[in-house]
Amino acid sequence: MKKLLLPLLFVLLTPCLLAQDFNAGEHYDVVSSGVSAPKQVMEFFSYFCPHCYNFEPIAQQLKTSLPADVSFKRAPVSFLGRDMGPELQRAYALAVALNVEHSITPALFARIHTERKAPANRADVRALFAEHGIAPEMFDSRIDSMPVLAEVAGYDSIREKLNITSVPTFVVNGKYVIKIGALKSQQQFNDLVSYLLNLDAQESGNATN
Repeated sequence: MKKLLLPLLFVLLTPCLLAQDFNAGEHYDVVSSGVSAPKQVMEFFSYFCPHCYNFEPIAQQLKTSLPADVSFKRAPVSFLGRDMGPELQRAYALAVALNVEHSITPALFARIHTERKAPANRADVRALFAEHGIAPEMFDSRIDSMPVLAEVAGYDSIREKLNITSVPTFVVNGKYVIKIGALKSQQQFNDLVSYLLNLDAQESGNATN
């Protein structure tokens, strides 16, 4: 009976043991004392970043694995792509506002990294939006609108606050930056995100016990 119970106990304890394998400074950095509410995962990225393009399937798999009470948000950065960096920030914000981000993002990644035809100006971006059902008139009326500019200002503000200098970068609960280079699999990535999403609640619980 003891031989049967020991393997079962190991299985039950393994998630707890694995959680303890994640260490600050090794698997993640703490960049803020505050915690976002509700729970959130934010990806800082650039359409011009080849690593972001290659990481896209991993990010999407993570997104589908998150609990219903956790939001997945993205913040495009302006420091890649020269003058087109800020332009594609606006493009992303507009795509979200028009509910076409799910088609615009893969199209932009493909245009830049597969077709090797990166947008060189706003006209190129307008044409890509038109390919996905957004009339040029709609694009022109919204791309410089206050809501779009406010979103872009928000991307820049949170990036500066958290001192994000490279992409892709994933931030959990506005507090923990994942060290992607320390991870070896999709599952480890997902597990680390799950661990960090609940870390503050666990530490609060431990403090009261």
